[in-house]
Amino acid sequence: MKEPYKWDNYSDQPYPLQDKNYKKQMRKSQIGSLLKTFLISIAVIPFSLIMTPFVKRKKIISSEFFCLGVDFQRDPKATLEMIEELGVERILLRIKLWEMQKLPLLKDFILLCKDKKVTLKILQDREHVEDLELLKKDLETIFTALNQHVDIFEIGSTINRAKWGFFSVDEYSRFYQVAYDLKLEKFQHVKLIGSGVIDFEYHFTAHTLFNTKKYRYDGVSSLLYVDRRGAPENMQIGFTLQDKISLLSTMVWLSPKSVHELHITETNWPISGTAPYAPTSEYECVSEELYADYMLRYYLLAFASQQVDSVSWHQLIAPGYGLVDNRDGIKKRSAFETYKFMVHNLKNAQFLRLDIKRGYYILQCLVDNKLLQIHWSLKPTTLKNEDFFTSYSREGDKIENEILNIGSSPTYIFIKDEIKKESNEV
Repeated sequence: MKEPYKWDNYSDQPYPLQDKNYKKQMRKSQIGSLLKTFLISIAVIPFSLIMTPFVKRKKIISSEFFCLGVDFQRDPKATLEMIEELGVERILLRIKLWEMQKLPLLKDFILLCKDKKVTLKILQDREHVEDLELLKKDLETIFTALNQHVDIFEIGSTINRAKWGFFSVDEYSRFYQVAYDLKLEKFQHVKLIGSGVIDFEYHFTAHTLFNTKKYRYDGVSSLLYVDRRGAPENMQIGFTLQDKISLLSTMVWLSPKSVHELHITETNWPISGTAPYAPTSEYECVSEELYADYMLRYYLLAFASQQVDSVSWHQLIAPGYGLVDNRDGIKKRSAFETYKFMVHNLKNAQFLRLDIKRGYYILQCLVDNKLLQIHWSLKPTTLKNEDFFTSYSREGDKIENEILNIGSSPTYIFIKDEIKKESNEV
């Protein structure tokens, strides 16, 4: 990564661009593309809102829905052991185009994960955005080495943030076109997804999905963070997380450029007291307990939408936002057990329904022909622990108390077969 760009190894992202004149000059050079983004979005987004109730239903493969972001260079032995312990069947890895010399290490790691489905996020830098011949050469090297071992290639990331190297959707379109042309020419079986817009900035997404470029996506990726709004149920300009997912899914469904497939390839909350490892200011950070609650509830809401094909928890080991803190050895946070219990119970689950009443949520699904309800509430309340309940905390501890405290932390409740049979007979 060359100047004026610089990578922050603490938070695993580029530092903000400090050269304001450079940013201003680059944005000015892309004014035509920015205008197209505006015009396309004012046509596409309102129409997509109208069409949202008519979006086609999807069948989500539960075992592939739960994905985990992994750094292949960070404590690789411990990482492989924890991947197995968590029971996750899909992982997301990242390779930086400015670190092509690490491709053999990445391949060795992937080969050790032979029973896992792998999504590979290819991170760009400005040099590869500007030099498309260099991009083609390096993408061909990656595809040649990994096309038999990677399930999905995500081409580019965070395209609506200048510090990541793109200043317009047109620049991203030219970047993605190189990957798509390579696919047609030499790697027709590879699966390519894009466009990796971060946050609720769907005007950029609209431009990537509705344009005259000669490429197609095998699915759409989104970095749908909601951490700046606090709890995942909180609204942003009138949209809940499920509303955002529904609108995005509708845009993908309507687009002539993509298969109706949606992958959330990054989401998390930053953890309080972890600066400089936290990717945001302390204001947006939450406690480890809220981090586990919010992430679990995000997954449950996304799963209930039945519109998202996978959600990647970003990520396994990261002091500022991960399941594990490695600043002083391997320390598994409570979120580690939360993720493990979620995957154990839901990776083969059949979604039934989500009920919401005055801030009280009940997600219902079938797990091995057993009825599972997951309860949480935005306002603390109580529920009798009935004789036909088998109840567990978010981390999998059995709850024997007569009264269940329902609040921020979701509670798993399995309903005994006898009651389920009686309800079916009625």
